[in-house]
Amino acid sequence: MRRSRQLWFLLVLMFMAPSAWAGAAGEALRTLPVQQGGRIKPYDSFAREALKLVYGREKYQKREAADVVLTWMIIPEHWDEVEFIQVRHSGLREALKLDGVRVYYSPKELFLNERVGLLVQEMRTKLQAQEKLNPYYQAVQTLENQLSLYHGIKFGQALQVVPDASSETWLPVARLEGELKDKFAAITKAFIKVVTTESEGKGGADEAVANLEAAVADFKMLAQSVSPEKYGNQSKIKAEVHLNTFHPFMWSWIFYLIGGLFLLGAMVNNRKWLYVSGWVTVIVGFLLHTYGMGVRSYLLGRPPVSNMYETVVWVPWGAIIFAALLEWKSRSKTVLMVSSLLSVFCLILTDMAPSVLDKTLSPLQPVLRDNFWLTTHVLVITLSYAAFFLAFALADLQLVYFLRDEGKYAQKIQEGTKAIYRTIQVGVILLGAGIILGGVWADYSWGRFWGWDPKETWALIAWFGYLAILHGRIVGWVRQFGLAVSSIIGFSLVIMAWYGVNFVLGAGLHSYGFGAGGVEYVSAFVAAHILWVVYVATVRQSRLKSRESSAQ
Repeated sequence: MRRSRQLWFLLVLMFMAPSAWAGAAGEALRTLPVQQGGRIKPYDSFAREALKLVYGREKYQKREAADVVLTWMIIPEHWDEVEFIQVRHSGLREALKLDGVRVYYSPKELFLNERVGLLVQEMRTKLQAQEKLNPYYQAVQTLENQLSLYHGIKFGQALQVVPDASSETWLPVARLEGELKDKFAAITKAFIKVVTTESEGKGGADEAVANLEAAVADFKMLAQSVSPEKYGNQSKIKAEVHLNTFHPFMWSWIFYLIGGLFLLGAMVNNRKWLYVSGWVTVIVGFLLHTYGMGVRSYLLGRPPVSNMYETVVWVPWGAIIFAALLEWKSRSKTVLMVSSLLSVFCLILTDMAPSVLDKTLSPLQPVLRDNFWLTTHVLVITLSYAAFFLAFALADLQLVYFLRDEGKYAQKIQEGTKAIYRTIQVGVILLGAGIILGGVWADYSWGRFWGWDPKETWALIAWFGYLAILHGRIVGWVRQFGLAVSSIIGFSLVIMAWYGVNFVLGAGLHSYGFGAGGVEYVSAFVAAHILWVVYVATVRQSRLKSRESSAQ
């Protein structure tokens, strides 16, 4: 009877007072070590990743993932009826004959849908035949992962909380026995007590939270005693929870944005205090940026450049460094402003596209571990992307000057041209070095220096493209406007080498970097800039013809 009453309060709280238990899990439960995917992580990360996969976000109606995911085990009969499993692909919804207006569906209606099993079998057949999955079957694969994970958590199979002394795997909640089972049951009871106490509002919430903390601590101590050497580094566990809750990259782009606006004001009003304030705030943003990458490196034991998310974070970091050096030398008030806004774009993108840019901390594949050449190769290659991206952004600003009045902004155009040229030079040197280092790694890993793999080929194409731009500039074929245009068009080669090979072609030996999604947005980005170039070139050519006619 008491158990039913507690669960009833939990249900009421889920619908009536979501803020009351927004942090019910408490710090101790968040730091509970869990094994998943070959990595020991805090329960906080496990819950965030699970909710993001199933629901598409790290919070459910303002409720923390650590609280929500635990209730999947406590009150599964409720969650089976809740529409919270995200199915975004319209073609998949049509194939399953679901209500096309909705995006979220309940586990019950998906588990009872006979077409789900048929589509999953088709998808597995394609995987066995080593076929590249199109977006439709990628959505099927995602749906299978969503249902499998929810089912595993619901029945206590996916949450592995105790190391097994006789193997490398950990024991899930469903297989706990004896005192371990009792201790984990005490955690769930204490959690329910926290929720119901806070919902009733009669006091005693602090005591309930303290009891939950004590229950988690008791379970941790017992679980660690099973196999202390396998229980994970508790400092890293706490650091990962800190990374999850502090969001250093979010604070970084906020400071970059403020700094960029200060520098923009300095360009317009030529006030020294605006310029100094811009430098200070950008430096603060850079320190937060560096701190975030440093924590990820500490947790992973390697530089954070192994997937698309990490490179999108790394590239603006490099762009800020290059821009700061150029700005310090030229005092143009432009380069640092452009790089700070570019960094804002990249870091916001990492938050806005979680399905494409997966920020999950994942271990490297065995072939990539402890590989000095791979690390240096990727770091150098992506730093070259940073230089080319900065040149691209500067060129965008140059076209604005050309569109408004190239005579009036002649000095700005000259300064921008010099900055673009220098950044392309840096990028070419780094990309060339990265290609050579990649060949050394290829020889180390695959036994050949060069094999015309798609990733290798497009990196070489991009390098030749920018070499052509530099040589054209030297011999006078590419002038100020031409350099701006070629910097924008040339960056499409970098996009293909950086994103296209991994997310569009999905072929070659660099399969560790493959992903899916975002093709339409990247294509729109490239197309929009091509149209922008054509528009500015057309307007400029028309003006030049008018001037020639007037002169005659």
